[in-house]
Amino acid sequence: MILRLTAKLARKLGMAPLPALPRDQGMNPLLDWHAHLFTVPRKQYILATNTASLYSLVIPGRGITTERPFIQALGAGLQAFLVGQGHPPHAAAALLAPDGEAIFTKITDRRILGSMNDLIFQAKFMFEEQQTPWDVSRNLNETPMSYLKYRAPRDAFQALLRQAGHPDGPAQRTNNVIYLDTF
Repeated sequence: MILRLTAKLARKLGMAPLPALPRDQGMNPLLDWHAHLFTVPRKQYILATNTASLYSLVIPGRGITTERPFIQALGAGLQAFLVGQGHPPHAAAALLAPDGEAIFTKITDRRILGSMNDLIFQAKFMFEEQQTPWDVSRNLNETPMSYLKYRAPRDAFQALLRQAGHPDGPAQRTNNVIYLDTF
């Protein structure tokens, strides 16, 4: 798993400065994530965003001061959020390295960082309405993004999960039933 951190989050985790790692087009897009730290009146949150789909998860930043708690909080948060959204329990396992190891690097793609800043702006507004991090994450993933040609991150992420789990094609699912995405 590759975790691309902002300088602010890298300082919080005691990892600054981080090396740059270019985006590898041949790599599994489910394993490439960006993370950004933001504050909503006196509370820290971390926005973790999938690079290819902009699928995002907001987790509390309290108590996360090194890389190991960050990886554990991200893994547990992804597992709970995906299961809560109706994905099978093994979906989060495809997103995390089997040994729990991650490569930390700095953000190199400004388009993703700009999209994350937009998501953070929306998240701050939602937190002012007393929403929970799970509700904020769900709402962010339903927001159309220009980076995705105005598709919702949820839809782009589901397409990535279908492609990753089925080497025969995007329409083949594990129960050997062919589903048509478009007619």
